[in-house]
Amino acid sequence: MTLFSENRRVNMDITNRCPLLCPECQRQVAPWTKKLGGDISIENFKKVISHFNSVNFCGQRSDPIHHPKFLEILKICRDQNINVSVHNASTHKPLKWYVEAFETHPEANWWLALDGKPEDSPKYRVNQDGFKMIEIMKLASKHLKRRPLWQCIKFSFNQHYLDDLNKMANDIGISLLVLESYRWDAVPWLKPEK
Repeated sequence: MTLFSENRRVNMDITNRCPLLCPECQRQVAPWTKKLGGDISIENFKKVISHFNSVNFCGQRSDPIHHPKFLEILKICRDQNINVSVHNASTHKPLKWYVEAFETHPEANWWLALDGKPEDSPKYRVNQDGFKMIEIMKLASKHLKRRPLWQCIKFSFNQHYLDDLNKMANDIGISLLVLESYRWDAVPWLKPEK
């Protein structure tokens, strides 16, 4: 009997930092949680990943790119042959930082969040620069060895042009993934039609 699979994965929220103000994010729904946690130390990160061969950086209260040593964390994962997925919605790093991140671990899977056309995405992802995210997607397509994903939540403002987004994604060289949310308490006007 096998107790553990060969693919040992962990999802990590490695920081508590994010400049976005998405209304259904835990940071906005329960603002006292912003102070919980902090930046995982490199020493503790190494301890955690010694038990896993796959790490998913998907913040519940943060965007992983805002860990002050995220590039070092990517390098550690690359050097230890750890499979990596990075979920990113924030656009508050310079474009050259993204190039460095993509080149640090070119085998990483990047999920880049943009909820609709660049001008519409900030309707939910408050403080996101949708036009800059398109540029980040283009850089990801150029520098990563794995095809990046464009993660798009279906909203009332984007549901009628999802086919256009799919064409945009193909033109950029990435794959579109449309997600349907169940969180509408703070933004009922953004809920898509059935």
